[in-house]
Amino acid sequence: MELRPILSTLRRHKTASALIVLEIALSCAIICNALFLIAGRLDRMQRPTGQAENELVRIQLTGIGTDENAAALTRSDLAVLRALPGVKSASVTNQVTFGGGSWNSSVNLTPDQTHQTLSSTVYLGDERLPQTMGLKLVKGRFFNADEMLDWDTINKPGVEAGVPAAIITTDMAEKLWPGEEPIGKTLYSWGDDKGSRVVGVVDKLARPNNQGGPAAYNYSMILPIWTPYTVGGNYLVRTEPGRRAEVLKAAVEALQKNGPRRIVLNQQTMEEMRGDFYRQDRAMAWMLVIVCVALLVVTALGIVGLASFWVQQRTKQIGVRRALGATRAQVLRYFQTENFILATAGIVIGMLLAYGLNQLMMSKAELPRLPALYLPAGAVVLWVLGQLSVLGPARRAAAVPPAVATRSV
Repeated sequence: MELRPILSTLRRHKTASALIVLEIALSCAIICNALFLIAGRLDRMQRPTGQAENELVRIQLTGIGTDENAAALTRSDLAVLRALPGVKSASVTNQVTFGGGSWNSSVNLTPDQTHQTLSSTVYLGDERLPQTMGLKLVKGRFFNADEMLDWDTINKPGVEAGVPAAIITTDMAEKLWPGEEPIGKTLYSWGDDKGSRVVGVVDKLARPNNQGGPAAYNYSMILPIWTPYTVGGNYLVRTEPGRRAEVLKAAVEALQKNGPRRIVLNQQTMEEMRGDFYRQDRAMAWMLVIVCVALLVVTALGIVGLASFWVQQRTKQIGVRRALGATRAQVLRYFQTENFILATAGIVIGMLLAYGLNQLMMSKAELPRLPALYLPAGAVVLWVLGQLSVLGPARRAAAVPPAVATRSV
């Protein structure tokens, strides 16, 4: 099909053509960036924590008033929890992933370092905590019982007890000692100038919050410090597969019975905590989906409206073409090619706008650069949308009989 008649027709309808091109361009710019943002939110929501999420439940307690016997009660709680049917392991810790805790510490390579190497979140727990979490050990070992410190002991006035050992993640190890063997190395954190020796490296362990951004998501370490329930109040219980609901109910009842002067603040599976933690991200993703759908609908209606108007205006012209031998397929292809030209012009402009919009968001909202893959993806969506939208009016045009050419307008 020759393009000259199509271009000639578009030049005679400059205003209408320009409006459709502008509408497609704006849709392309917004949709490309929206799809990028949606993908980013989905990736963020699906990040692994390195833990056995499908086996973990968390029970958070707080006491009423001051509990002078918190340490003994905590040990009793753990004994009760570990004896429950369906429980693999149980530990108490200061914070849990998705819990929003903010136990953080600067980590240095020398005791007199003035600028931190990185900021890590800090999990405190007994020698069973890594196994309770379900962490994957990639180097070294977990804690030994003789490495454990008691929270109450190290916080007594005048006590300067250094933390002898630490377990860190692979991301943290690579940041501290790129390409080197981390086992046996010493790091300095928590204001401890004696240093902690790295005894183990786990694959992943997510932070409880978003501090530090995506790069710091796995900057986590575990210190062998046993804490009573009054420090965070988080009991983490690992259950046998499929028994979480049963164990959670039994565990709450057992803890309330073991220490009645306490309040249960939270009782959730790890997956429920993930859902709560990413509620805003999920809402934002759905909002962007709705915006994209609305833009596509508006663009499609614009294309349908303009194509229908042109078919009505050119009914006699179409009849003449049919009388001169044009087939229905040729008429159909004419309108589809016309729409493809308009869509292509809009998409080219839209790609430039999408890049500019992304640059603006990078400077104002610290978003990453828009990957080039999203530009052709957006282009394909709008090309397909244009062809589907014009199909109805084009079929009506193709159905115009040759006899129309003999009628007066």
